[in-house]
Amino acid sequence: MTDLPTAFRPAEVHLPDPYPLYRHYRESEPVHLADDGSWYLFGHAAVAQVLSGRRDYCRGPAPARIPSDCPHLQRTVANWMVFMDPPEHTRVRALVARSFTPRVVQALRPRIRRIAARLVERLADELAAHGVADLVERFAAPLPVLVISELLGVPEHDRAWFRAQALDLELATSTRTGRRADAFRLVETAAGELDAYFRAELRRAGRRERDDLIGLMLRHGSALSEDTLVGTCVHLLTAGHETTTNLLAKGLLALLAHPGQLLALRRGPLLAAAAVDELIRYDAPVQMITRLARQDDRFGDRTVPAGSKVVLVLGAANRDPARFEQPDRLDLSRDTRRHCGFGIGSHYCVGAPLARAEAEIGLTMLLARFPHLAVAEQAAEPVRYTQDLVFHGPSQLLVQGG
Repeated sequence: MTDLPTAFRPAEVHLPDPYPLYRHYRESEPVHLADDGSWYLFGHAAVAQVLSGRRDYCRGPAPARIPSDCPHLQRTVANWMVFMDPPEHTRVRALVARSFTPRVVQALRPRIRRIAARLVERLADELAAHGVADLVERFAAPLPVLVISELLGVPEHDRAWFRAQALDLELATSTRTGRRADAFRLVETAAGELDAYFRAELRRAGRRERDDLIGLMLRHGSALSEDTLVGTCVHLLTAGHETTTNLLAKGLLALLAHPGQLLALRRGPLLAAAAVDELIRYDAPVQMITRLARQDDRFGDRTVPAGSKVVLVLGAANRDPARFEQPDRLDLSRDTRRHCGFGIGSHYCVGAPLARAEAEIGLTMLLARFPHLAVAEQAAEPVRYTQDLVFHGPSQLLVQGG
């Protein structure tokens, strides 16, 4: 690489392929102090140690950059599990985990297939009519939000509205929010709408007895406040939507870029959970997460002071050759244990079984229905990445073929 930066700045990373830059820092300065005082960890061992709880770190508060005139957003995000530490995190996680066990997700798979099948046929109609279609808009984005709607028990007639609010609320956790003057107005409006929606659902007569996630939380979450229950519903909507959208879009891109792996997959059975984990390891939907150091910590010859913001670069850790042989090669038969894409330890992604199921079913149906699917290379900009290195993935993926 030429013209390498002297300090790591996420806003300046080449989004379609950040991995050469990650490799540079992992090899030359795996514990890196950036200009803003944040510490970046690029190696798998260091990242895994922090994630696993073997070092004294906390999640830290909700983002401080939320304006004071966004009260609904402040209250909602403050009650997201992602910003909690024990014991509060333990209570909320134990409640939510009841609806994401492998058994529950297995029972949900027929509904995921029905949703995916409808979206695949609509995508086919779009391709037949125009020759080109946006896979993100037509498939990767709606699939996870429709599935989480099923899990929460959102009525079908509310789901288009529900997805629109999810799209606006995504800006709350995006590094691109500051690029839009109206972003926080949109986010605050969506937060207020979803706050009112879920409060009404929680208070609805007979809601406790229904066999969905809201009913389960009402039956078993009596120790949690209404604010926490509402925040948890909104968090599940946003967390499952953006990350799984990125997994589906980038998973397809990775398969199309590795025809040998794609051919082996087409000749075999359904996409396996292990293959989904390799797609996540290869190009993680979430590239980095943040922790706060409670006390001084040492990595090699570098000391990270107490109170420091520490950014764990999951994308770099997942390509560390010290952990994974030939890490820049996609290998669907690889042993991916201890990849960091879903986290490690007590904060391991509670929705991982559902995300795997959505990717298995969604990608398998796409590949079966469209044996000649390809990126629409003749388009002016077939792949356009969202300006965000945290939730990393295409905002547009134009495809062609059938």
